[in-house]
Amino acid sequence: MLLKKLLGEFIDVIEWTDDSRNTMVWRFERYGNEIKNGAQLTVRASQIAVFVSEGQIADVFGPGMYTLETQNLPILSTLQGWVHGFKSPFKAEVYFVNTRRFTDLKWGTRNPIMLRDPEFGPIRLRAFGSYVVRVIEGGTFIREIVGSDGHFTVEEIEQQLRNMIISRMGVVLGESGIPALDMAANYAELGRFITNAIQPRFVTYGLELTQLLVENVSLPPQVEEALDKRSQMGLIGNLKDYQQFQAAEAMAKAAAQPGGAAGDGLGMAMGLMMAGQISNAMGGGGPWGQAPAATPAPAAPPGPPPLPPSVSYHVALDGQAQGPYGLGQLQQLAARGTLTRDTLVWAQGMASWQPAGQEAALKTLFASSPPPLPPGV
Repeated sequence: MLLKKLLGEFIDVIEWTDDSRNTMVWRFERYGNEIKNGAQLTVRASQIAVFVSEGQIADVFGPGMYTLETQNLPILSTLQGWVHGFKSPFKAEVYFVNTRRFTDLKWGTRNPIMLRDPEFGPIRLRAFGSYVVRVIEGGTFIREIVGSDGHFTVEEIEQQLRNMIISRMGVVLGESGIPALDMAANYAELGRFITNAIQPRFVTYGLELTQLLVENVSLPPQVEEALDKRSQMGLIGNLKDYQQFQAAEAMAKAAAQPGGAAGDGLGMAMGLMMAGQISNAMGGGGPWGQAPAATPAPAAPPGPPPLPPSVSYHVALDGQAQGPYGLGQLQQLAARGTLTRDTLVWAQGMASWQPAGQEAALKTLFASSPPPLPPGV
């Protein structure tokens, strides 16, 4: 005990070399909290040193090296009444606060959050992710959270921070107005929205919520199953094709089962079902050759037959074949007397030239003109 006391009174270097990744606050330990006048204080990067006197926050030091004297301990000098300097040693507790960022802290909802979705109506959502936090006000953090704990780790406050996030999650998700089906595409925006909404509560504890990530927002299993079925129906498209595919899958599974009467009977039944579906798809009726159950729609009344193709004729005029001419042009030639019953004509499909008066399609052209006189009249 005497050796410990002597060693404690000669402590003149105050520092903390942190070799852990989860320590947020560490108290410098020594006998009787006695510090020598002119002791050297070393505060490393991502640290601050907080002096506490009789339960009150006194002086705070950022990164650097300091010689502890009245000049750089103004608050502690005032609390202990050091007007003209002080005698060594003096008493004070020194807390080192880790100001680095503590990353990959997890949060998640234990129970579903009730929300009103614009598409599905009232729904329940689960969400989880990670967040990053760091100490920005060492004195506030010690006063509000740490107290007199000489070794405070992030695990001791992680549950409390998680509860703070979840308690605001329902309100934040409701105010965001993002539909459930669109949340996956808006995780980054949702994380920023939640961070801004929850940050003021962290500040009251001397902390900063630097980032909050939303990794997943999920629906209850029953709702997810219903959505899966809805998506499947959209992908299936033709129900008849899907039924045939299902029947083929069932046949393949039945064939893979061990043999036996039951397996053979199942395979036969599935085969008949498959045959019936294929027969129906091809218009062959039911599986037993019966007429299909559905009554076909009545056939539409037949329309008029197509018009016969027009025939064009070549005409022998002045010893030369001219044309071809349509019926309208031939009628004009007949009216002028250029085309007579004896004029030779020919059309596609005729074996040889024939007099126009003997062609059935051209007889009407000469109905108004008298036939030629018989010879000898």
